[in-house]
Amino acid sequence: MSTYTQILYQIVFSTKHREKTLELEKIEKLYHFIWGILKNKNCHLYRIGGVEDHIHIITHIHPSIALSSLVKDIKLVSSSYIKSEQLFPNFSGWQNGYGAFTYDISAKNNLVNYVNNQVAHHKKLDFRGEYIKLLKKHGIEYDEEYLI
Repeated sequence: MSTYTQILYQIVFSTKHREKTLELEKIEKLYHFIWGILKNKNCHLYRIGGVEDHIHIITHIHPSIALSSLVKDIKLVSSSYIKSEQLFPNFSGWQNGYGAFTYDISAKNNLVNYVNNQVAHHKKLDFRGEYIKLLKKHGIEYDEEYLI
């Protein structure tokens, strides 16, 4: 018997200390690189986007892949890539944690549009505010200490 899944994830993580080190004019190179990581793990990327201090990944994860392992690999491998290519000279790494939220497949188009509009969205709301809004929307309890 085959395994069938349809779990749409929104994965969100920030640069270390939320430093604005991801230069928007070069960020597409990073997105393309992360897409390659996902593709190599048989995950389907719907959209990746963000701003200078964080990224959002909208993806379906292959059933053989653990979410925590995937995020760990994305962060480790992309950090090495950023440093070896000197893509973002002031980049010092990714934050320790991440947010991962699941959605019904019917939300896909709205999520893709949301990620497409990150630059405009963040003219009104910073990452911390956006992240708290996501946590509350999904009923996730959080500790303010870790949101600094």
